[in-house]
Order: sequence, then structure tokens, then C-alpha cells
Amino acid sequence: MNTIFIIILLLAMLMVVVSLVRGVVAFLKSTKIDLESGEQVDATEMQLAQNRAMMARVKWQAVAIVVIAIMLAVAN
Repeated sequence: MNTIFIIILLLAMLMVVVSLVRGVVAFLKSTKIDLESGEQVDATEMQLAQNRAMMARVKWQAVAIVVIAIMLAVAN
């Protein structure tokens, strides 16, 4: 039973890292675009991608926390 939870936890942790990297890359691209254009009025597509990636990171962190909580509850 714990093996399944550990596998799910590792997958959730991997997804946290993937989402974080995608968000940082989108942030760097949007910053570069803003600096080159000099004009920023509304959110660009890159900024929206950054927002989606960061929300995904929060979701996967929540999944990891829930898995750890279940593992602790089962262990006791």
C-alpha cells in the first residue's frame, strides 16, 4: 500500500518541478518580450501561460501534501 503512495508522491513531486520550470521559462520569455517592445498594456499569451503553469504547480503541491497526509494517517 505504501509503495503505491510513494509512487504517486514521486509523480506529484516530478509534476511540481515540471510546472515550476515551465512557469519560469514563460516568465523569462514574457519579460524578454516586454523589454523588447517597451509597451505592455494587457496580459500577453506568455504571461497567461506562466499563470497556468504556476496554478498547476500549486495543484500538484496540494496532491503531494494530501498523499503525505494519507500515508501518515495509514501509518498510525
